[in-house]
Amino acid sequence: MRVLIVEDERIIAQRLERLLRGLAGSELTRVDVSPTLTDARAVLDAMPPDVVFLDLNLHGEDGFDLLRDVVAGAFHTVVVSAHTERALEAFEVGVLDFVPKPFDQDRLALTLDRLRGARAAHPAATLAVRSPGRIELVPVADIAHVHAADSYAELVLRDGSVRLHAKSLERLLTILPTSFVQIHRSYLVRLGDIVQLRVRPGSRYSAVLRSGVELPVGRTRVDDLRKRLGLHTDSP
Repeated sequence: MRVLIVEDERIIAQRLERLLRGLAGSELTRVDVSPTLTDARAVLDAMPPDVVFLDLNLHGEDGFDLLRDVVAGAFHTVVVSAHTERALEAFEVGVLDFVPKPFDQDRLALTLDRLRGARAAHPAATLAVRSPGRIELVPVADIAHVHAADSYAELVLRDGSVRLHAKSLERLLTILPTSFVQIHRSYLVRLGDIVQLRVRPGSRYSAVLRSGVELPVGRTRVDDLRKRLGLHTDSP
């Protein structure tokens, strides 16, 4: 795991790095520390990390100026700040976690669990999508389903338009509401949008959505999906 710590207070940055190294061990392969937003942007351009730990107040600079850019990236973002009144604002744009200062080892252990795949306690209300010259905030409520596109993800909106997000399907799943379920290695859908689980030739299954769209269901995910839909195991 490659980590970038964006923090202007050296003692806090050192403590955060020490605790993360103690908790993650060999899982942590690299840690960079940036004291300014300018330096952080240079590090992000040179070698994107797996996760950014971002302070919101850097020498008077507002970390949200960087946050709106980084949440559109392929990596996860964790805000570390004493400004807890901004936690909801941070979660709404898609951060994985908000760690209040002062922090301790137990709180950071919870963050690492979320980085390893646990669903976020506060799901994103919007997803930041980078397009040429701008960052678009896409309301999660507008997303019909998500389709994997190599290391990216296509957000298919209810109006049929598509936005390409830099995060992988697996990383998006950790910040989306739990109403989104993975039905196939390439698809996330809203459970409430599934109106039928259809049996196809060759014992294959597909999910029919309220919109009429039909998507494949992975063989290893059929039983779990049946349970979530409240279907009996012998139901088609």
